[in-house]
Parts: sequence; C-alpha cells; structure tokens
Amino acid sequence: MIRGDAEQLEERLGLRFERPELLERALTHSSAVPELRTEHTERTAEEAAVQDNERLEFLGDAVLELLAREYLLESFPDWREGQLSKSRARLVNAHSLEDAARRVRLGEHLRLGRGEEKTGGREKPALLADAFEAVVAAVYLDAGLGATREMLKRLLFEQAVVERGERIGDSDRKSALQEFLQGRGQPPAEYRLSGESGPDHQKQFQVDVWVNGQRMASGEGSTKKEAEQRAAQTAMEILERK
Repeated sequence: MIRGDAEQLEERLGLRFERPELLERALTHSSAVPELRTEHTERTAEEAAVQDNERLEFLGDAVLELLAREYLLESFPDWREGQLSKSRARLVNAHSLEDAARRVRLGEHLRLGRGEEKTGGREKPALLADAFEAVVAAVYLDAGLGATREMLKRLLFEQAVVERGERIGDSDRKSALQEFLQGRGQPPAEYRLSGESGPDHQKQFQVDVWVNGQRMASGEGSTKKEAEQRAAQTAMEILERK
C-alpha cells in the first residue's frame, strides 16, 4: 500500500500503525496473493511471501465478540442474558460490519486480484465485512486491546446500537417482557390494537398489552410496532414495581 493511502485510512481509523505490514495484510484479499507474489521478481523471498487476510479475520472475529459483550454489559447493566445475546448479534452481524467498513472507505484500500476487481469486489458486502474483521485483528496485534476497544466504540458499537432511529436499548422491550413472564411461568403477553387517530400521513396508533387476561398497559406511536414497544415498556415498569 502507498504510504499516503495508508495514512488516510489510519486517520479514519483514528490511530497510527507501528507495524504497517499488519494493516497491509488485513487489506489483502486471497484473490490478490498469486498476482502480488509474482508482481516483482526483484523482491526478497520474505517480501514475496504475501499472505491474505483470512487468519486475521479469524482473530478479529474473536476480538469483536469479546469487546461487543463487554460494551453491552457496561452500557446496559440491567439487561438479562437473552437481551444481551440478541443485541450482541446485532452489534457484530455482517450488516453492521459492512457499514463500519464503508464509514472508513475500506473498499478503496483493498488489495484485490484482477478478477475480483472486475466483478466489483470493493463494493461486495461480505468482502467488506470480512476485511473489517481483519483490520480489527491488525489493530489488536499492533496497538492492543485498549486501542481496539476505542476504535470499535467509535466506528461500530455506537453506530450499531441505533437502528432506524431507535436505540438498541429501546428496541427490545417486547422481548424483555416476554423473558420476564417466561421466567415466572406465565403465558406470553398479547398486544391488541385499541385505537387509531390522525390523517393517513400522520397516523397515531394505540396498543394495549394484556397479561394473564388482564389489560396491563397501553402505548402510543406512529407505527404499531412503536406503540407495542412503549406498551411493553410500561408493562415492565409495572411488573417490576410489583
């Protein structure tokens, strides 16, 4: 990688590599290896021993898993294991990793084989997600867990906890209520639409949540889903007070 290009990427990542060869390896797709190894015959054997990013991807997956769990435990201290597990899956799923890769324009810096280049490899979601995992591992090996934690918090976790304008902590209230009831041997809650108001382009929905055949709480929102979530939150607050 040209040093100027590397510096641009480092700036977006928010750090400077002491071992830039780690970053270069993290950006090397397997399709590029045969071409890179034969590109310059004057290279030494060590320089020509180009490696792809698959092993770094393997390590990056484990680092992501650890730091995602840590982030959720610290951010949502009252959550139960089920909520934490579902939210962890959202934090580190392929879509979230792809989004993070696009934020730092990772595709511009990938080393690809000619065939992969021709088929749009720089924009392929799976390739971008895998490369981001490899970059995570490169940062971890170069700068340690603390630097990796800060980078992921800024580039991935704080972005991924918001989906369609809704914080992850607010988006799973129905699941929280379900787990609460299941843990006490009670049947699942029921959600019933109890009213609508407003013009078609500004609808407001009212939903009641029923627990054990009794109306427990209600919620309003611009969508039925939003109203259900708010009803579930109110029901949880009532049940926890009891």
